[in-house]
Amino acid sequence: MLAAKTIQEQGIHVEGINFFTGFCVEGHTHAIREKDKAKPKRNNSLWVAEQLGIKLHIVDVIEEYKNVLLNPKHGYGQHMNPCLDCKIFMVNKARQWIAENGFDFIITGEVIGQRPMSQRKATMPIVSKESGAGDLLLRPLCAKNLPATLPEREGWVDREKLHDITGRSRKPQMAMAKAFGIDDYSQPAGGCCFLTDKNYSAKLVDLWQARNSRDYELDDVMLLKVGRHIRPQAHYKMIIAREEGEGRFLQGYMKEYVSMSSVSHIGPLVLIDGAPSAEDLYLAASITARYGQGRDAEQVEINVAYQDGSERTLHVKPILEQDMPKAWFI
Repeated sequence: MLAAKTIQEQGIHVEGINFFTGFCVEGHTHAIREKDKAKPKRNNSLWVAEQLGIKLHIVDVIEEYKNVLLNPKHGYGQHMNPCLDCKIFMVNKARQWIAENGFDFIITGEVIGQRPMSQRKATMPIVSKESGAGDLLLRPLCAKNLPATLPEREGWVDREKLHDITGRSRKPQMAMAKAFGIDDYSQPAGGCCFLTDKNYSAKLVDLWQARNSRDYELDDVMLLKVGRHIRPQAHYKMIIAREEGEGRFLQGYMKEYVSMSSVSHIGPLVLIDGAPSAEDLYLAASITARYGQGRDAEQVEINVAYQDGSERTLHVKPILEQDMPKAWFI
């Protein structure tokens, strides 16, 4: 937002590009969960474009992004985040886009030292070079700490009106936002990439190991964000809704997975991912009972619904919490 505003202030026409990977959908979980009712239900890229009065182009890169995630040349960050390769990929896509759409250069909101992997003084030139953007890539917020780019040398942009921000503090950006009259924005030190999240990354690795394949689809990405994930056996796992909102979301997948729900007591909807045996289903049913209001009952009736629409009822005793090994929880 600040980078775009800085360039707009010089009378330059700016448009936005948002690359949709499937992993950056912070509004998705906010829209599902009851506990997030108070949080804005919005796509932040669309919202920012509206605040700036610019056109936004949303580009689906889900399939292309798979190679970035699965084979990052520069490796991963602390978890499954291929931040440097991701930045190179997106700037490269932006370079292709400006060539196809008659634009002159690219701007980003990067700041030297702001991110530990992709926004360091040593790595920022790598992004420019390996993306093919070269000096068509302008970073308005820290431009004075970097060599002049083509737009600056040619006078398209006044370098003196750019900035020299460095480091992890967001105070300079917050002061700039105030000066621009911007009082509503996303958490400054945030980010919406689930690949930087420890728990999400663990679920993704577990999915690949269970399938003996590192491929994934958009539905896989979405389901990893929702519910409590428990794997009692290597060949199946349970996705247990933690609240009503997640239960409603999981209902949309009931034709694709075996599902369970309590009949005799109020309880969560559960999806079974994998190939459970008849014995496995009894264990899964007792776990399902454990997370409902019948957790202290002697017996709970659990409905099992299959993908073809057939159903059966299991009568089980809820499993005790101490009988659930920590290794089950992903």
